[in-house]
Amino acid sequence: MTKPHLQILLCAPRGFCAGVVRAIDAVEQALRIHGAPVYVRHEIVHNKYVVESLKKKGAIFVEELSEIPDTSAPVVFSAHGVPKSIPADAQQRNLLAIDATCPLVTKVHREAEIHHRRGRHILLVGHDGHPEVIGTIGQLPPGSITLVETIEDVERLEPADPSTLAYITQTTLSVDDTREIIEALTRRFPMIAHPHKEDICYATTNRQEAVKHVAPRVDAMIVVGSPNSSNSQRLREVAERSGCALARLVPRAEDIDWSLFSTVKTLGITAGASAPEVLVEEIIDSFLKRYTVDVEVISTTEENVFFPLPRPLREPSVEFDHGPV
Repeated sequence: MTKPHLQILLCAPRGFCAGVVRAIDAVEQALRIHGAPVYVRHEIVHNKYVVESLKKKGAIFVEELSEIPDTSAPVVFSAHGVPKSIPADAQQRNLLAIDATCPLVTKVHREAEIHHRRGRHILLVGHDGHPEVIGTIGQLPPGSITLVETIEDVERLEPADPSTLAYITQTTLSVDDTREIIEALTRRFPMIAHPHKEDICYATTNRQEAVKHVAPRVDAMIVVGSPNSSNSQRLREVAERSGCALARLVPRAEDIDWSLFSTVKTLGITAGASAPEVLVEEIIDSFLKRYTVDVEVISTTEENVFFPLPRPLREPSVEFDHGPV
């Protein structure tokens, strides 16, 4: 029986960003240097496949430092960043802490500290409960930062002094949604201080831009990524808003609902910044079993960003180039 034809448009860039590569490499390098176990507070990145792979190598994942026994083993903080209280607790317990926070998240933390020192109240555009938001709010004393999730939140704001406001954003948001919220903020508070450089990271922006190019051209879009991955969920939303009638977040090939794709002739595929390329290949292989497939890569930009490992894990003889950020 002849297989039906399927055209796959593969988004580029897709998958791992420099911050995710750095975080995963940090855990693996800690295992090489110190041996197992290496403790990791929270999922190092939001991808089950990655977490399970690191568990097999000797990483132990915990949600709180209180779950870690007194030990000389290292504890790695995830790419999302942590409140300042976490490193302080680790130091008090004499734990060997390794901070794998993405440097672009750290940039937002430093911005918040500068605004605070200058007497500004900070509005953080982000999603309540996300680890990155929790970490950013935890950089400053309670009450220093107000979370803003929607335009409606902007309209409800009643700051004590509208002339001393600043905004920062979570790095993995929808570019378009965030732009609308920032426009609402600047309309209500014309004197609000802006970031010197946009806080949404290069990888989030680039992956969303690639999806915008592909989504209007396909019958369906698969975003490879985990449900708790903010940047992956945003890619799915961008695909829908860009004209794709069917957009689904798919963690693994085994999670594909084949009934949804029975009449699809063109399929877009992308991957969130925490999803490894092996999962993209796995999903394409699954379609190859059912279809005669042609794959075309749609590239919207090239990425060459590199972040060095956290300092305690660097080889002393190796020179690192930070690259463009």
